Amino acid sequence: MKKIILTLTAVGFWLLAQPATAALKVLACEPEWGALVQELAGDNAAVSSATTALQDAHHIEARPSLIARARNADLVVCTGSELEVGWLPLLLRQSGNERIQPGKPGYIETSQLVPRLEIPKTLDRSLGDIHPAGNPHIHLDPHNLATIAQVLGDRLAQLDPANAGAYRTRTAAFLARWRDAIRRWEAEAAPLRGLTMVVYHKNMAYLNAWLGLREVGSLEPKPGIPPTTAHLADLVARMQAEPAKVIVYMAYNSSQAAEFLSERTKIPAVMLPFTVGGSEGAKDLFGLFDDTLARLLAVLK
Repeated sequence: MKKIILTLTAVGFWLLAQPATAALKVLACEPEWGALVQELAGDNAAVSSATTALQDAHHIEARPSLIARARNADLVVCTGSELEVGWLPLLLRQSGNERIQPGKPGYIETSQLVPRLEIPKTLDRSLGDIHPAGNPHIHLDPHNLATIAQVLGDRLAQLDPANAGAYRTRTAAFLARWRDAIRRWEAEAAPLRGLTMVVYHKNMAYLNAWLGLREVGSLEPKPGIPPTTAHLADLVARMQAEPAKVIVYMAYNSSQAAEFLSERTKIPAVMLPFTVGGSEGAKDLFGLFDDTLARLLAVLK
C-alpha cells in the first residue's frame, strides 16, 4: 500500500510539473488576428500565425507544416475577401478538419464583420489584382478591430464554454483599453489629415479613411503588378511637378522602388510595419498603431 501511495504521489507531482495545455488551438492567417486572439484568450489558447509581417499574405504556400497546424486547429481566423484565395482553400481542404471549414463555428472571416471599402463596380483583371469583395486590408482602421474583437470574444466563449467567463472578461478589458487608445491616436494624428502619399500597394485604404490621408500615386502600376522602370519614370515626372509629402511602403515590400523615387524627388520614403511584427515597435496591436503614427508624424517635423 505504501508503495502504491508513493507511486500515486510521484505521478501527482509529475502532472503538476507539466505545462498546462491550452484549451483552444487557434490558427490565424495573418499576425494581426493572432495578436487579437492572444489579447482576448490569454493562456486559454495556443495561437500561431500562418504568415509573418515580412510575408505578403496574398502569396504563400500551403506547406505540410501549415496543413498539420490546420488539422489540429479548433479555430481558424482569416481576413477573407480573397486575400488568401491562393492558398487558404487548399489548406482547409487538405487539413481534413471539419471543425474549421467555412460555415462552421471554427472558422471566421473578419472582413465579413465590417463595411468594406473599394468594392469594384466592374471586374476586369486587366486592372490588376483587384478584390471583388472590396479592399481586404481592414485591420488598419482600429474601429474595425473593436467590432471584430467583440465577435471573436463571443466565438471563443462558444467554442470553449468552460472558460467563457475568462474570454468575456478579457474582451471587455481589451475593448476598454482599445477605445482609450483610439481616442489618443486620433488626437495625435490630427496633423496628418490631408497628408499626400505615394504608396507601394493599394493596402492603406482603411488607414487613409480613418486619418484623412490622401493617396496621389502608387509604386505599382496596377495592384499586384511590381513597379516597372517606365512607371517609376512617370512617377518621378509627376512628383517633380506636384510632390507628395511622403512615399510609403510596408515591411514586406522591397524598399528598392521607394528609394529610387525618393532619391530622384527628395520626397522621404517611410517604411510602415503594416501588421504586428513589422517593426521593433509593433510588438502587439497597440504598438502597431503607436509606431505607424510615429513614423508618419516624423515626416512633418
